[in-house]
Amino acid sequence: MSFETVRLDITSENKIERVLIVRLSAMGDVIHTLPAVHWLRRTFPQAYISWLIEERWAELLCAPGSPRRGARSALRPLVDEVHTVNLKAWRKSLLSISTLQGAATVWNDVRAGHYDVAVDLQGAMRSAVLARWSGARVVYGAAEARESPASLWYTRKVVARGRHVVEQNLSVAQALVERTVESSHTNISCDLPCDLPCDLPCDPQAEARISDRLRERLTEYGMGEFAILNPGAGWGAKRWPAERYGEVARGLGDLGVRSILNYGPGEEELVRVAGVASGGTAQAMSCTISELIALTRRARLFIGGDTGPLHLAAALRVPVVAIYGPTDPARNGPYGTRSIVLRSAESVTSHARRAAADEGLLAIGSEAVVGAAKRLLRIVS
Repeated sequence: MSFETVRLDITSENKIERVLIVRLSAMGDVIHTLPAVHWLRRTFPQAYISWLIEERWAELLCAPGSPRRGARSALRPLVDEVHTVNLKAWRKSLLSISTLQGAATVWNDVRAGHYDVAVDLQGAMRSAVLARWSGARVVYGAAEARESPASLWYTRKVVARGRHVVEQNLSVAQALVERTVESSHTNISCDLPCDLPCDLPCDPQAEARISDRLRERLTEYGMGEFAILNPGAGWGAKRWPAERYGEVARGLGDLGVRSILNYGPGEEELVRVAGVASGGTAQAMSCTISELIALTRRARLFIGGDTGPLHLAAALRVPVVAIYGPTDPARNGPYGTRSIVLRSAESVTSHARRAAADEGLLAIGSEAVVGAAKRLLRIVS
């Protein structure tokens, strides 16, 4: 995606001072939004930038227990304030006192921010409504939103450009900058940097816990360099067979690289199967989001399907072997890191949440994955 450089001036009445980003979920989608927000931060360095996000994903923006507003630091490196909603819990008891009180508290905080601009980078009805109800004077969003009615809530509809979702998010942010520049008089560049850093929190407590857990495994299993293998995925059609992850762990073991099987809630059986197939060469580890960030920073390699931990690894510039089935890697593949994407020609792009594994995905053997890992390890060694 190419961008022209525009340098004009901005008058004080058109200056962007307070921006609200709306991207509620999920892990991978929040990570795909980070570059656009970082660019807005770089372009408007004095602006107060906040983010409205689901509570369960807030650790991607702010380390647990740290202040959610105020001076930025390694604990909250990107945004000045984090607003959270708990829509999943609220939906279970819409009319309860606790739900109404929680929603009112959040909404009072958001509206008290007096935001000049809200930018919806989710494109869902719920995110678009929340962006509009924020009280922001202007609401930006993609003209072709993921849920078509969402665009009715925007005051500025942007034709998103680029094939990858990261590029599409950047193009929406760029439209905000260009619009500001067109009606202004201070030098601002609409140039997009080639390499935007990843602003994820660094939680000292999580870092220490992961160091201790790795030290235990180093003593017990002789673990030095390690790869993260992630058998889970959002739905069955994206899930490569768990036993093949175990076979890959065996292959990596022959290269002197141990494997950690990352898993989340409900994925215990997947890692059990993978662990048995690995013959003891892989160890299971469940992490909080902050711990997963700390673990991934230390990894030599990541192997998995189209899921949040893969996109986290890519954002942290960890080399990735990506195993794709029904989702399109051109739009949702690993972005910004060295990677090899394996996808069968039999796979047809679809976001249908089918339980059965994609036939094309099943056509990818463990030997192909180990071979890709070898190539990446040679490149980055």
